[in-house]
Order: sequence, then structure tokens, then C-alpha cells
Amino acid sequence: MKTLVCTHPHHMELRDVPTPSCAVGEAMIRIRRVGICGTDIHAYGGNQPYFDYPRVLGHELSGDIVAVGDGIDPELIGQRAYVIPYLHCGECRACRHGKTNCCQNMQVIGVHRDGGMADYLSVPAEHLVTSRKLDSEQLALVECLAIGAHAVRRSATSTDELAVIVGAGPIGMGILQIARARGARTLVVDTNRDRLAFCRDMLGADGILHALEDDLEARIAHHNDGALADVVFDATGNPAAMNRGFTLAGHGARYVLVSVVKADITFNDPDFHKKELTLLGSRNATREDFETVTRLIESGELQPTAMITHRGPLEKLPTLMPQWCNPATGVIKAMVTCDTQPA
Repeated sequence: MKTLVCTHPHHMELRDVPTPSCAVGEAMIRIRRVGICGTDIHAYGGNQPYFDYPRVLGHELSGDIVAVGDGIDPELIGQRAYVIPYLHCGECRACRHGKTNCCQNMQVIGVHRDGGMADYLSVPAEHLVTSRKLDSEQLALVECLAIGAHAVRRSATSTDELAVIVGAGPIGMGILQIARARGARTLVVDTNRDRLAFCRDMLGADGILHALEDDLEARIAHHNDGALADVVFDATGNPAAMNRGFTLAGHGARYVLVSVVKADITFNDPDFHKKELTLLGSRNATREDFETVTRLIESGELQPTAMITHRGPLEKLPTLMPQWCNPATGVIKAMVTCDTQPA
């Protein structure tokens, strides 16, 4: 089969490798679509903190189940599915307490082990979720939105609270949509005017703020009866923005760091205590978050494919990836096609 390997930063090459087999408890999926996310872009650029080379990227995956190993129901064969790419150990204290998203021995497909930029991939069958309602592109976007669903669930955002989402990339857009589905009022902060307009016009954000030109604190207070945000989400991957996020949170608020950077984050302790802020990290997602996103897409409350701006075949990715990593290209979400079949 063909597979695309990121051999070192800024370089990918197509290789022919043996087709995998199915071990006990595994199923093989014929990959149909691979979503490109910030993790892939950072890994390609050499800025992903948990990444080693060479590696096959790709963890936003969908396809058709074509084979199963011993112990797996053969009726799964032929069904369309997406992949939950977080392979937890099931034995550490975090796993035993249901926090599989932050397993102490986590192996993420496409990060710690080879991913889905290939014709076929074998994974534990319990990490494949089938759907008869969603197409391949919708399924490949579930993982991206599940990140946002987990962050919003962590924050306990509730009806009529003001949620400020800093960062209008795909993760921020996912947070925006999930927060709106929970009844929150939403403001999106970024420096990219096109993405801000997209969040307002296509995804229903209640307001948009330019990070460099607007008085963020004053504008937030204008939308929240004179108070700052009830909950702030950072999805920028920018240390300066992450530090500034503390100043956007109101008294009794929550601040959720969704993005990951190779940097220290600092804040003013007197202000932190005066507001009695709650600081939360949000990593990956659990099956509950995936199921929430699947239900919301099936019901029409989420429109994930609106985020797809660019598409291209796997074999052209060595040429396309540098373009997609360039902000000037205007990519919101790029989708890799791994076959010629319809979505």
C-alpha cells in the first residue's frame, strides 16, 4: 500500500509499504478522508512538542472497515467509521478514573505512532465508531470538534454565559459551535479578519473582536453587563495570547487552555486570586465528547463541512502541505482524499 511519511520537518515522501494485518481485537480501516489540523501543521514545521521523526501523520480519520481480527464481530466489515485516535492504556490511575484523554501512557495515532496518511490502518476495534448517517468528510471532522466539546464540557459553560474564544482556527471554531449548542453567548478574538467574518457569518458567533485593534476588555464588558468573560478559551498556540487571556476573564470565571506550546505561561497572582479564577487544561477528548459531536452533527446543530476550504489527494500532499501551512493561502480546514470514492 502507499503511505506518506514525514521524514523530518518540512519534508514528506510517498512510500510503498506492506499492508498491515489485524491482530487480535483490531480492525482494519480503508482510509477515505484525513483532516489536516494544527498538530499536523506543527509536526510538519518541527514545532510539535510530543513528536518524533520519521512519522506517518494523520489522526482525523474516516473510512470503511475492511477486515477484523479474532474476537471482533465480522458484521463490522463494510461499515463506515471514524477513528478515536487516543490509545489509552486502561490501567493507569487516570484511565481507571475515566480520564482516558490524559492517560499517563497515551499513544496518539499520528503523533506517537504512525497515523492514517495511508491506504489502510489497523487499530483497536474499540477505537472505531461506525455511523450510517454521516458521510466520510463529516466523520473525519468529528475528532476536531470533539476537542472543542471536551474543552466546553471541562468549562461547565451554561446557558447565557459569555464565552470568549481566542483563536479562530478549526479548534476555536469547534469550541464556538459547541458553546453555542449549550446556549452560551459567544465572542471570537483573532487577528485574521476573514476567519473572524466566517465565525460571525457562517458559524453564528454573537460578536467578533480584532486582537490588536479592539479594546478587548471594554468590548467584552459591553457584551456582559459590565463584567468580563464568564469563560475564556485559548485556541491560539501563542504564548503571548495565552498570557493575555487571564486579563479577559471576569470575577469567578474559568480559563481553559486548549492549545499547547513549548513555552512557560505566566500570570499576575494578585489578579488571579482577586478574581478567584479557575484555570483548566484541556487535552484530547473522551468517547463521551465524540458521541456528543456525532449526535450534534446528525441533528444538524453542527455544520462541520462548512469549515473545509481546501481539498487534495494524498499523493500530492508533499506539494500541498507547504501551501496549506502558509496563512496567506487562507486555509481553515484542509481535507485529504485518500481514494476516488465519493464522500
